[in-house]
Amino acid sequence: MAASRSSQLAAQLYTLRDHLKTPADIAQTLVRVRKIGYTLVQVSGLPPIDGKELRRMLDDAGLRAIGAHIGIERFRTDFDNQVKFLHDVGSSYAAIPWLPAEERKDAAGWKRLAKEMTRIGKALRKEGIILQYHNHDFEFQRFSGRTGLEILYAESDPEYLQAEIDTCWVARGGADPAWWCARLKGRLDQVHLKDTVMLEGQGAVFAEVGEGNLNWPAILKACRSAGTKHYIVEQDLCPITKDPFKSLAISLRNLHKMGVK
Repeated sequence: MAASRSSQLAAQLYTLRDHLKTPADIAQTLVRVRKIGYTLVQVSGLPPIDGKELRRMLDDAGLRAIGAHIGIERFRTDFDNQVKFLHDVGSSYAAIPWLPAEERKDAAGWKRLAKEMTRIGKALRKEGIILQYHNHDFEFQRFSGRTGLEILYAESDPEYLQAEIDTCWVARGGADPAWWCARLKGRLDQVHLKDTVMLEGQGAVFAEVGEGNLNWPAILKACRSAGTKHYIVEQDLCPITKDPFKSLAISLRNLHKMGVK
């Protein structure tokens, strides 16, 4: 069953990591994702798996991979195999999802990382793959007046490093997701959508898109202006529904109501 190519919405498989432990789990979970209504996914949270095998499972479920999260260390030590995996699974985007704390403790560290990501991105571009960086909240620590994220994008080459802004983590870092999406115009092909809400006795928790406190009209307007192609729904934890499948379904429904197809 072929996946539709018309949708802009994708599910981040990391949301369902507890349901992706074995090949059988993966195949069954992908079918459930398609039944919810998604036709696109981003690959993350899976155990080691052959890219061609995963591509077969995606095809069987009627899904298409529009990206994958790959740690920077894998690019450093196993570049060729990471490229092969991306080609085999059919993804032309790869996002670095995390950085070791010891490498980002000062401005100099962020500048080194910016140069390194530019080099990796240039090598990937030769393979037809676009490199991105996915933020959390630690990037908003300031060094002589500039946040780590500002340094990263100022010191890297826009041609070889794109952003994969995570809206919720930007807000958790004390910044404005819409402002950041607008700032990265032309450099934001894909964005991560998740919400956050305050619960009595728990503080800030992750929430389904449209069920929390983020300003979605402003965020989506900024994304459209920035040229965003794919909106990727991710939820690190699902404390309200206790069910990541249900959470993905709620986010999809709400985004459809907001005009994202």
